[in-house]
Amino acid sequence: MYLLPRNELWMITAYYSTFMFCSTRQVKRTTHNLIYRLWEDAWPVLWCQVDVLSCRISSTDKINKEELSSKGSMAVKGNAAENRSRSSVSIFIIIGMCCFFYVLGAWQRSGFGKGDSIAIEITKQTDCTILPNLSFETHHSRSDIDDDGGAKPKTFEPCDEHYTDYTPCQVQSRAMLFPRENMNYRERHCPPEEEKLYCLIPAPRGYVAPFPWPKSRDFVPYANVPYKSLTVEKAVQNWVQFEGNVFRFPGGGTQFPQGADTYINQLASVIPINNGTVRTALDTGCGVASWGAYLLKKNVLAMSFAPRDSHEAQVQFALERGVPAIIGVLGTIKLPYPSRSFDMAHCSRCLIPWGANEGMYMMEVDRVLRPGGYWVLSGPPINWKNNYKAWLRTQEDLEEEQKKIEEIAELLCWEKVSEKNEIAIWRKRTNTDSCPLRQDEPHIRTCDASYADDVWYKKMEACIVPFPEVDNPEEVAGGELKAFPDRLNALPPTVASGSVPGFSAESFHEDNRLWRKHVKAYKRINKYLDTGRYRNIMDMNAGFGSFAAAIESPKLWVMNVVPTIAEKSTLRVIYERGMIGIYHDWCEAFSTYPRTYDLIHAQGLFSMYMNKCKMEDILLEMDRILRPEGAVIFRDQGDILVKVKRMITGMRWKTKMSDHEDGPLLQEKILVAVKQYWVVDNPKTQWEGEPDQSPVIENSNPSRGVDQPIEEQMS
Repeated sequence: MYLLPRNELWMITAYYSTFMFCSTRQVKRTTHNLIYRLWEDAWPVLWCQVDVLSCRISSTDKINKEELSSKGSMAVKGNAAENRSRSSVSIFIIIGMCCFFYVLGAWQRSGFGKGDSIAIEITKQTDCTILPNLSFETHHSRSDIDDDGGAKPKTFEPCDEHYTDYTPCQVQSRAMLFPRENMNYRERHCPPEEEKLYCLIPAPRGYVAPFPWPKSRDFVPYANVPYKSLTVEKAVQNWVQFEGNVFRFPGGGTQFPQGADTYINQLASVIPINNGTVRTALDTGCGVASWGAYLLKKNVLAMSFAPRDSHEAQVQFALERGVPAIIGVLGTIKLPYPSRSFDMAHCSRCLIPWGANEGMYMMEVDRVLRPGGYWVLSGPPINWKNNYKAWLRTQEDLEEEQKKIEEIAELLCWEKVSEKNEIAIWRKRTNTDSCPLRQDEPHIRTCDASYADDVWYKKMEACIVPFPEVDNPEEVAGGELKAFPDRLNALPPTVASGSVPGFSAESFHEDNRLWRKHVKAYKRINKYLDTGRYRNIMDMNAGFGSFAAAIESPKLWVMNVVPTIAEKSTLRVIYERGMIGIYHDWCEAFSTYPRTYDLIHAQGLFSMYMNKCKMEDILLEMDRILRPEGAVIFRDQGDILVKVKRMITGMRWKTKMSDHEDGPLLQEKILVAVKQYWVVDNPKTQWEGEPDQSPVIENSNPSRGVDQPIEEQMS
């Protein structure tokens, strides 16, 4: 410790007072410790000046005792009483100033004062918290950073125009090399390394912004999905109509030509759709997802899937409408969802052979259906006696098909709760005790314990996943859920039971609190986050789904992706909270069309995939699925984001780096990027030279109908 002159004490006090009044909360937090340590040094000296004769110095202090003794003698010889009086007055003045500015700071923080607005304006002018060209090389070790800081970033060229709707793992020419049995050829078949594209997927000519929700449910611009085949094939079923320069979706379907609303109300007379008991649904063979689109009015969130087949772009239509959907099929591998995920499953003339393969497909639905959940089957073979002529099938064939379905449903211990006209509804039992058949039938094959949730590229089997154990016949296996929206932030049964190693009720609630804080910081960076500007949102590393929970709104939905390489499998927790998601390995392409997401969130993703696959593979896939003028929020270690920023500079993304909301000293940073709108007429001849010299159309097409420049998304 060292002695400070009295004028330095006054300087510290004045600086601290001014600092507390003028600075923003983040700057206060960052420098408070420095001032506190100066006061620690100054306080013993001040105390000595108050009572020099009685001052006692600790043996650990670094103050020179002889010097202090000498100063004390001089003070006594002078006028000790006068010194004590002067020092006491100084103490009272300093304490008074601190108290005054503390009260003043509290007053302006309450919203009545002007200090905050002054500080905010100063912060904006100095751009302290969001720096467009922030560099971290001087703050972090360069041992794991590519030694190419001065190198020119790689520029990615546009792909040829015929790749406009490229889906890497569902390419028709590659699919035809696989067996047609059990729809194997319609499953995911991703390209080998030598066939991967390292170019940017172009938007079609004339691409425009999707309409804002809920208008997007009923109208899609023709230029975005320029395929009219469904308007001809499904004309009498009221799927989609072409009018002028838009497609119109009347809300009809193969089994509900009078509209999805009427059909859903019929289901609601049997299934508790209206009260939040049913929140998550699975639509197999969804078409253009009108069932899922109109279920949103009931606050039910459906995960819809259909293959990329002759019904061209049906999933693309669904996502363009702002409805959750993926490319998928019930084939030979298991669905990419954990067991006990969905409150309801649905098939409306989905053409899935439910009675085939010893009931394997119905057993897969049973695996992903929650205890007490519902399965809806409408269309063939239900009510075959009155419809066999219209379906162009024999009575014997349809009768045999329904007989098999009924037998498998009984084997699964599903209770048939309704059959009216062409709609049949079964309900899954709540536990093993309520299903004596499974206990009495020794020939029933049950799946291994690992089968239920180990699903990525794993073969589907004709076996039944057993219920979790219960203590009494009234208990719901796996835990009972609250009605939505209460279940969103309630403790999920999977966490409460300790089924997620290393996580407890306390850590779950702390995760929620943390992400509410993160989202608050995101909204300061991007003020359009929850305004409806972004409808289709993806979280690439969702964890407990707390990011999605923090932004939950009828204006948007979130596809929560749990990477297959994640340490903990948390996807069931996400479904128990009333949200939807999927397993995926980001070393491969996602099962969706290009330009289907408005905003992507990637927290810790590149740290997770370090040394697993190439960074450019993941970034190019993000570019493929992101809409023009869509946004990405990266949250990761600063040195990793430096590399990400360098690479996406060559992808025509605008970027800004921001500090962690708790201050610049934390290594975790935030990188916000916006994909520019561009159209290439002739990629081979017009995409040359520097990135800023290429023929692009920028800022001319604000997504989701919100008119603001790209820069405002990062303000």
